[in-house]
Amino acid sequence: MSNYWVGPQEFPHSECSEEWVRVSDTVSLRVLSWKPTDEALHQLDPVVMIPGWGSLFEGWKPLVAEWVTRRRVLYIETREKTSARIEQKRMSAKDFSIERFSKDIAVVLSHYQLKNDFHLFSSSLGSTLLIDSLQRREIHAKSSLFVAPNEHFKLPLWARIVIKLPLPILALKMMRSITLRAIEKKVKEEGQRIRYRRALVEQELVRWRASARSLIAYALPKDLSNITVPCGILAAQSDKLHAMDAAKSIAARIPGAVMIEVPSNQYAHEADVLVEVEAFHASL
Repeated sequence: MSNYWVGPQEFPHSECSEEWVRVSDTVSLRVLSWKPTDEALHQLDPVVMIPGWGSLFEGWKPLVAEWVTRRRVLYIETREKTSARIEQKRMSAKDFSIERFSKDIAVVLSHYQLKNDFHLFSSSLGSTLLIDSLQRREIHAKSSLFVAPNEHFKLPLWARIVIKLPLPILALKMMRSITLRAIEKKVKEEGQRIRYRRALVEQELVRWRASARSLIAYALPKDLSNITVPCGILAAQSDKLHAMDAAKSIAARIPGAVMIEVPSNQYAHEADVLVEVEAFHASL
């Protein structure tokens, strides 16, 4: 396993712990937890972070390094990631359903004895699974900020066909190379391009395919009126992988949700975004 997927992440003015939390009979998720060394800050509501599909922590370091000096932060890596410890030999699409992801998160929150006294911060797949879970009222929180949520996981027809075929690992590696070239061509933000390239290279390909098979069949429900948690959606016009129109559509369907436009997707991974985050929390 690459060093990207294991080891506590130490930052100044905070203490980090790393744990694999068992969420089912065969799956344990990696969770990173930080506490500020200033004990007075322990009284603040913690933040629970859930990153996107295959996302590496490396891409979130600039934001987290600053945030952990201000309050407690829990960072949960979902089960499709290489860090997850999976004991069953075969994984199918049903093992990576949005519902299964949501159940995992609920188990982790329970493990850390978090009730409703925390804020959610998520990106891409992490945002989508939380919106789904909040709509079904499986998870509750004080607030939730979503970075570039996916309304659905739309892929070209050729990619959908290839993902569904029982191809050997060599073919999956070729598909990954094609996907990398497509991202290089489409994504204009250098920081975002680097993050996606690095994340794709680090994926465990069998899980990647199984989770893709599940996600391409999923779309958020049209009715999101059950969500009562205060929500904000951060999105950028310059983000070519996450449509602004989809973000606006989701925001319009969540009661009271606010749109927060940011300069770029990369900006939402930097410490500067805490200006928008703290302004949102202060408005609650």
